[in-house]
Amino acid sequence: MVDLRRGGHNGVARCGGGVEDVIEAPFKTARGVRTRAIRLNGFSTSVVRKAASAPKLEGAFTITAWVALAARPWNWCPVVSQRQGEDKGYCLTIGPRGQASLQVSLDDRWEACTSPDFIIPVREWVYLAATYSSGQGLALYVNGRLEASSAAGGRVEYARDVDVRIGMNHQKVKPSNIHREFGTRPYWFSLDGLLDDIRIYKRALSAKDVDAAYAVQKPTEAPDLPVRRMPSGPPGPGRFGAYYCRLKYYDEWDELWPVGPDPDVLVRFDRTAARVVFWRGSRYSPAWVSENDLWMADQSVEAWDQTEGCFEHMQDRHCRHAHVRVIESSDARAVVHWRYAPISAYDHLWRADEKTGWPCWVDEYYYIYPDATAVRFVSWKRDSLGQPRQFQESLPFTHPGQIQGDVVHADWVTIGNMRGESGKLSFIENPPKIKVKPGLPGDLTIQVYNFKSANKPFIIFEPGNVMEYLTDRDIKALSRQGACDHWPVSQNPCDGRTAQTSDHPTHFLGFPISNPPVHEGGGRCWWLGLESAKTVRVTLTPVGA
Repeated sequence: MVDLRRGGHNGVARCGGGVEDVIEAPFKTARGVRTRAIRLNGFSTSVVRKAASAPKLEGAFTITAWVALAARPWNWCPVVSQRQGEDKGYCLTIGPRGQASLQVSLDDRWEACTSPDFIIPVREWVYLAATYSSGQGLALYVNGRLEASSAAGGRVEYARDVDVRIGMNHQKVKPSNIHREFGTRPYWFSLDGLLDDIRIYKRALSAKDVDAAYAVQKPTEAPDLPVRRMPSGPPGPGRFGAYYCRLKYYDEWDELWPVGPDPDVLVRFDRTAARVVFWRGSRYSPAWVSENDLWMADQSVEAWDQTEGCFEHMQDRHCRHAHVRVIESSDARAVVHWRYAPISAYDHLWRADEKTGWPCWVDEYYYIYPDATAVRFVSWKRDSLGQPRQFQESLPFTHPGQIQGDVVHADWVTIGNMRGESGKLSFIENPPKIKVKPGLPGDLTIQVYNFKSANKPFIIFEPGNVMEYLTDRDIKALSRQGACDHWPVSQNPCDGRTAQTSDHPTHFLGFPISNPPVHEGGGRCWWLGLESAKTVRVTLTPVGA
C-alpha cells in the first residue's frame, strides 16, 4: 500500500515493509480507493525503491494496483517495474491505447501477456492484477476479470540490482506511432493520473482471490480527475481589446512553466463571444476560438530537412523562441506581435549562420478590429528562410474527449475566388485517390471552415495565391480523434505522432495548404491575409451553377 508522507516537489512514500521510498519530481495527493492516492503529473513523477530494499521475489508473484488515468500514456509506461531492458526483470505496464500488460523475463525470453486495446478507460478507477507461476503461466486481470493469459513458463530472471520504479520507465522512451524516427527524440514521461494501494505478493493469487479483492475494495466515488479543456479566458463577449493574462489549463501542466503572472495574450470582442487566443500551449500560434469553444490555429512558417525533420514553431514546446506582445490596444484596433524561430525536435534553429549564429526568425503581426476580423502580416529577413518552406496550413484543434465530427460538418470547408465562384471539400464514403477534386474553380483565395458554431473561421489571401491538397476525405475520420497530438500542448520532442486516443488535444485536417504571393522590400519578405472567426454568410456561387 502506498502511504504518502508529504506532497510537493519531492516526498516520501511508505510502500510496504516499513521502507520509505523517494518520490521524484512534483506530485500531489488525492482521494484514493483506500487512503490517499498519489497523483502523477504525466511528465516526471515516479516512486523509486532502491534495489537493496526491493521485494526479494523467487518464483511466483502477483502485482496489484488501483489506477485512474487522466490520459493514456504516450507509449508503454509502467505501473510497477524492475527490469533491465528485455533481458531481466518484470513490469506491469499500461500502453498508449489503454492496454495493460504483464511482461517477464523467462529463461532468457521476454514474455508478455497483454489485454485488448482500451481496456483501461480514463477518469475511472481500475483494479489491475497480474500473476505469474511456472505452472499456470502469466495472467492479467482487470476489475477482477481475466483479460489475458499466457501458458509461458520458466525461471524468472530477476533484475535484482535495478531499482523498482512506480509510474515511470527506467529510461527515456520515444512516443508511439511517430511519423519520422529521425525527427523524434526519446524523453521522460510518467503515468498521468492516480495510483493507489500497490501490492506485490510472493505468490500467484487465484482468480477467486483477485475477484474477491476487487469486490471488497470497489470504489463508490469517481476519482478526482476533472475533465480538461484548453483555456480561452472568460466566457461571453467582453470589452474589445488585447489583454495580458495567464490562461490556466490543468494544474500539473501549468506547474511546468516558470513564468510570471501574464505570459499569454487574449483578444476579446464586445459584440461576439469569439476571441483570439495567444497561448503557450499552441506556442503562441494565434487561435481563433468560436463562441462555443471550437479552436482554429495555423501551422505558420515551416521548413524541413531529411536529418532532423520539420523546423517549425510546433517544436518549441518550452516557448524558448516564441514570444508574444501587445503593441497597441484601443477602441479602434489591437495590434499583437508573435515572433518565433522555426526549430526542430533537437532544439536546433533553421539555417543558423555559421559565423554570426543568427537563424531564421519570423514576425507575425495581427491587426485586429472590433468586428472580429484581422489583417495578418507575416515577414522574415530576406534570404534567411530559403527552401524548402511552407507558409500556411489551417488546423482545427480538438479538446480532450472530442472527435473531429464534434468540430466540423461533413462539408468541412468552402473554397472560392474573387470572382464569386466556389466549391466544397467534404468527408465522404471511399474518397478517390486524386490530387485535385474535379470541378473546383481556379484562382482560389478564400477558405471558410464549416465549424459546428455560429462563428466560422475563414482566411482570405491576395490574388495569385495557390491552394494545394484539394481533395475530399474519408467520412470515417469524423468519428475519430484528431489526426495528430504532438501539438498543441504536448511536451514531447516529436516531429509528428498519429493520435491513438482522444485523451490529449489534437490538430487535424490541415488541407488545403495555401502558398500566398510573397513580397520583397527593405531587406524583408512578407505575405498578407485577412482572417476572422465570425458569423458569416457564404454567398459564393458554385462553379457551373
